[in-house]
Amino acid sequence: MMSVQTRYPYEGLLHKYTNAMKGWQYRWFILSPETGELHYFLTEMEKSQKPRCSIYLAGAVIAPSDEDSTTFTVNSATGDMIKLRAADARARQEWVDKLRAVTEMYTRAIASSHPPLPPREHNNPSIRNPVSKIEVLDAFANCREQLIKVEKHTVALSQTIENSSFNLDQDLLVLKATAHATFHTLNQCLNILYQ
Repeated sequence: MMSVQTRYPYEGLLHKYTNAMKGWQYRWFILSPETGELHYFLTEMEKSQKPRCSIYLAGAVIAPSDEDSTTFTVNSATGDMIKLRAADARARQEWVDKLRAVTEMYTRAIASSHPPLPPREHNNPSIRNPVSKIEVLDAFANCREQLIKVEKHTVALSQTIENSSFNLDQDLLVLKATAHATFHTLNQCLNILYQ
């Protein structure tokens, strides 16, 4: 059953970080509790058309940023990550609360149809303070940020090799393939941990 917070679509203007060249750009976002997705459009006028992007929220991690009081990230279970900025701290909190409510609703629905693995026994006396849920979410967000850096370096390495006069060198091709495979494997491992 949907709570009041998750019953109705929530929409509004947010800054979305696109890339280092273009930086922050306004986009129109719609949170759809009916489908469990966050959609975005270039402008509010486009919202009757197909979204530019849709992120399924089951298993996602919604993490407020430490860098300021308006920025937050949406890290999907599929590995997609978007960095967003609200108008102010209050607007960020509204978005984070609503996104987390929808995420939790859909994550629970999936969990109820897939029984969890039996818990592991932890008999290590050195573990006295269990890790909080927020610490786990922060760790996932930090891992995702590190993976984004790794992806940028992997792309830069591939482009450098492709643009060099040694682009057919066997060792460089192996390096390029290994870097890509390593990034892909790390990304898949993180996605498994999210789930």
